[in-house]
Amino acid sequence: MPEAGTTRPARQRADWSKLAIRLGAFGAFAGIMVYFALTARGFTSPYNLTNVVEQSTVLGLLAFGMTVVFIGTGTDVQKGGIDLSIAANAGLCAAVYAVLLKSGYGNAVAIPAAVATGMAVGFLNGIAVVWLKIMPLLGTLAVMNIAAGLELTLTQNTVVSVNSPLLGTLAFGRFLGISALAWCFIVVSVLLVWAIHYSRTGLRLYAVGGHHEAARAAGLCTGLYVFGAYIFSGLMAGATSILIVARLSSSTPGTGLMLLPILAAALLGTVFSRRFIPTIGGTLLAALFIGFLANGFQLLGISSYWVSGVQGALILLVVAVTSFAKKS
Repeated sequence: MPEAGTTRPARQRADWSKLAIRLGAFGAFAGIMVYFALTARGFTSPYNLTNVVEQSTVLGLLAFGMTVVFIGTGTDVQKGGIDLSIAANAGLCAAVYAVLLKSGYGNAVAIPAAVATGMAVGFLNGIAVVWLKIMPLLGTLAVMNIAAGLELTLTQNTVVSVNSPLLGTLAFGRFLGISALAWCFIVVSVLLVWAIHYSRTGLRLYAVGGHHEAARAAGLCTGLYVFGAYIFSGLMAGATSILIVARLSSSTPGTGLMLLPILAAALLGTVFSRRFIPTIGGTLLAALFIGFLANGFQLLGISSYWVSGVQGALILLVVAVTSFAKKS
């Protein structure tokens, strides 16, 4: 039984290394929070903490869409699928919503149109990846450019300012001392934790992403689940676009620039999980981590350009660390 004797210690070392990396991630989160609390004036004030949660809502919801794609197309975030179009998709949906609202159609038409637009873009991603067998990186990159081009065509590269009672409620409404935007983040997070981690559909989605051939052999229609993951990502883009318009009181070109923080949040979330796989809870923590990081930099007067650099460094670090942990 020599192999069993050598395999067990190796497995134990791998478990310890994963635990050390996970604890290191939580420690880094706590350390940065303590540092900003001591050096950034007003960082721990209730107003600022609530403001960070509100600012993290859009990022978090879009990162949830990316996370579901990671789950359904491969829990190995380096080799699985990806949705590079999600940020541009949200911008297109916001443009559709704002243009329809400004044209007098009202929320009853504009909201379904925005959500349907997002899902249509997700469907297009599914066609590219599932039916045409295009590598997800290239397929969703092409769809990203299509969505960005449609947004610029629709808005003529201008800001489309709109207002409505619903947008006012989303932007300024409060319930039990918590803003409407924060409530959206909380409610969606809870629903997705249940849907992805406890429902039959969510567990099957993990099976498809983690063991594709085994899931197919078990009778699951794997292509349908991958298709569904991309459509859900589009759904999140469409729904989040309403919140984007509510925060800015307009549809503004440049939403596609959010792709880097979305990727950073979805990838960083894997480090907070027990098995280094994408989870909703991990992505939630990562989105808040990035939100607090940007807020602390702002309060300390550090240029916002550094935030993008840190986000890029986080992506490289997470990919390198998870790769090392899985090989050990």
